[in-house]
Amino acid sequence: MIHEFENKPQLGNGIYTVSEISSILRVPYFKVHTWLNKYWDGILGVKYEQNYSWQINKSKAVGFHTLVEFFMMMQFADAGVKPSVVLKAHQELAIKYATAFPFALKKVIIGIETDGKKIFLSDEGDIITLDGTKQLNLSLIEMFFKKLEFDTELLASRFWPLGKENGIVCDPQHKFGQPTISGTNILAETLYRMHLAEESNGFIAKIYDIDEYKVLQAIKYCDSIAA
Repeated sequence: MIHEFENKPQLGNGIYTVSEISSILRVPYFKVHTWLNKYWDGILGVKYEQNYSWQINKSKAVGFHTLVEFFMMMQFADAGVKPSVVLKAHQELAIKYATAFPFALKKVIIGIETDGKKIFLSDEGDIITLDGTKQLNLSLIEMFFKKLEFDTELLASRFWPLGKENGIVCDPQHKFGQPTISGTNILAETLYRMHLAEESNGFIAKIYDIDEYKVLQAIKYCDSIAA
């Protein structure tokens, strides 16, 4: 049994278009667009008889856990693992853990190992081998893991794009998962637009009843995705 898909706009799922995934994860737009259509809504969609996305205006959107899975899938692709092998592993893990989002599971993310030639997903004595042509960047995955928080089912629940010390978070329980100031419903983009309008940091902080440091964090984040 595969858990419920996040393929409709619903509170708590998060809403991310292709361009938003591209900017939050800092991966090329064309890769996100291609992978979403070819794999999540293509091969996996056919396998599970459900798409991972839905239409929002004229764009496709996905939920928070698909956002997390995009990053993991891209790491395997960059290491030269064939998509067919990655998708097979996805399907095996989906059945084992009864979730449509196995690459967003804590035990899967921390269970990734490499000997420099092969990539292993290991847990509870079971090992899935993913043959690649390049070495997997484990340090990048470890850094990504540190930016995540997990719920009681050990699925990723929140993501800090610049790290937890920055305070900008993507939380599907707030503002449909768009980057906000942690602990608030204030969109980072809202503060950034005021900054671009040449409002002072002190004024912005007073208007939203936050300290100036949080305003600076929002500016830092938005500058990073605009670069």
